[in-house]
Order: sequence, then C-alpha cells, then structure tokens
Amino acid sequence: MLFRMKVSSFKKLITATAIPLAFALSSVNAAAEPLKIGYSDWPGFVAFQVAIDKGWFKEAGVDVKFEWFDYSASMDAYTAGKLDAVMVTNGDALVVGSGGAKNVMVLITDYSNGNDMIIGKPGIKTLADLKGKKIGLETGFVEHLMLLNALEKAGMKESDVAIVNTKTNETPQALASGQLAAIAAWQPNSGQAMKLVPGAKPIYTSAQAPGLIYDVIAATPGSISTHKAEWAKVLKVWDKTVAYINDPKTQPDALKIMSQKVGLKPEAYKPLLKGTKLLNVAEGKAAYVKADGFKSLYGSSKIADDFNVKYGVYKTAQDLGKAIDPVLYQ
Repeated sequence: MLFRMKVSSFKKLITATAIPLAFALSSVNAAAEPLKIGYSDWPGFVAFQVAIDKGWFKEAGVDVKFEWFDYSASMDAYTAGKLDAVMVTNGDALVVGSGGAKNVMVLITDYSNGNDMIIGKPGIKTLADLKGKKIGLETGFVEHLMLLNALEKAGMKESDVAIVNTKTNETPQALASGQLAAIAAWQPNSGQAMKLVPGAKPIYTSAQAPGLIYDVIAATPGSISTHKAEWAKVLKVWDKTVAYINDPKTQPDALKIMSQKVGLKPEAYKPLLKGTKLLNVAEGKAAYVKADGFKSLYGSSKIADDFNVKYGVYKTAQDLGKAIDPVLYQ
C-alpha cells in the first residue's frame, strides 16, 4: 500500500528462438549496455538531473542511462525487466518485491521532510476537522500511510474519515471541485492544490514524521553483483550532487537545472528542496544501521511493512535483510 504510485500486475515472458552464436552475441551486447535507471518528478530523484547535465557520470567513468517516467510507469518498466533500477519510496520497494520483482534498496536519496502533505480546504484547520468528511488520496499509496500516521497521532482512526480514491496528479482539481474536505499529495501536486484553492493549507506534513518516507534506488540483485564497481561510482556521483545542490554558491545553478526538468521556475522549485532532506553518503550510511524508528531505513521499512500486512497489500511480512542491502556503503 505504501506507494507514491501503484505497480500494475506483470508477467515474465521468455522466448528461446536464437541460435547459440546469436545468443552469445546478444549476451556480449547486454554486458556492454549502460545501467538503466528509471526516475520521475520527486525532488530527490530530479536531483540526479544536475549530475546528468553536468556530465559527472561520464567523468566518473560509468555508463548510465536515466529514463524519465511518470512515477507509476517507472515501476511498471522496472517490474517488466526494462530497467536495472528504479527510484521509489522504501514502502514501494517492498510492494514491488512482494509482487515477485527482485530488488534491493541500495542507495538512499532522501527522506520526505514536508513535501508530502495533507491539504485542507478553507475552514479545515486541524485533523479533527476532518472527522466524517471526505479526503481525496490514492489508496494504497504512501500518502495513505501518512494519513494513517497522522490520524493515529490525533487519536483518530481511518474509519473516522471517508477516503475517496483519487489519482495523485488529479488531487489539485479534486480539491478545487469542492467535493472534498482535504487531499493528500506530494509536491508538486500539493503546491498546485494550494494555488488552485486560495486559503487551502497543510494541516499535516511529512516534516512531522521525518523518516516515515525514505526515497531510494531499488536495483536488481543481478545488476548490483555484476556491476558493483559501476554502482559504487553512481554513489560517489550522488555525493557530489548533494554537495552541489546544498552549497549556497552553486544551488542557484542546481535549481535552474532541476526546475527546468519539471517545468517550474527556480523560485517556485526552491521550497521543494526544503521539503526534501537530501542525504549524502555519510548520512545515508548512518540510516543503513539496523535500528528501530524513523532514523533507520530498516526501522522505517519495518513500519511500512507492518502497515502493508495490516491493510492487506500483501499477506506475509518482508525479509528486510534481503530487501535492504548496504553493500555500496561498506
């Protein structure tokens, strides 16, 4: 359930029609192909655009191809075997794994620090004001988890509200329709909702539960084992990227690159950085320590896993020792 978007069902089709020589040639070609990574419009993922535009991967000597998708489409491409890795939330990585697609969380990009929001229409000031009212969100997605977390803190239950299944990219229009008391969405959708509905404001954000939502690169175990040296270079480039974005001297250039990718102006994109806590290599390594609670990727993922099982997203708890691999940080 802990999605930014849902993963569609998939089937693996295997054909065997090539002669041995052709098969050998295709294997050589496959080995020469770049790492293929799917990314989408979450700020922690768009950050990689800086490294792409600056040519840092080429400088580092790693052949990598970033493929741009809508979030759900990126996961569909991954589960279809078209990508080596995909950028998702830690909860999404667990759901993808439960569906049979092999993946491990090998790199943390960030945790949501305010960009995921519950936006109330004018007059809705607290979570208690939502009792008995309609909330638009994509059921089974990460905003669903955040809402449950928020309601629990407020002493409320899911049954105290009426959830209306609404696609995340349609939540701004849904709130503007006047049929909902609130919506739950991540940036830039949450920001768009507040623009469309003057007076609408956040009544709960991920900043009130930092570490509830980690964002990661989930990769196939085969890609990690076969291309460990290349993945190690990706990690180093990520560290350089975070430093460039966070440095006041270079941040304006980074904002220009990132905002252009998603069709926003730099000044409009800057607040999104505040709501996304980018984690450099040292910070990411610290989050890979096994512990309970939100400061650990393991602790956060255990909470996500428990919610998934409780709400029937999958029946059996995930083996986090297999779902999370700190190999690049060692």
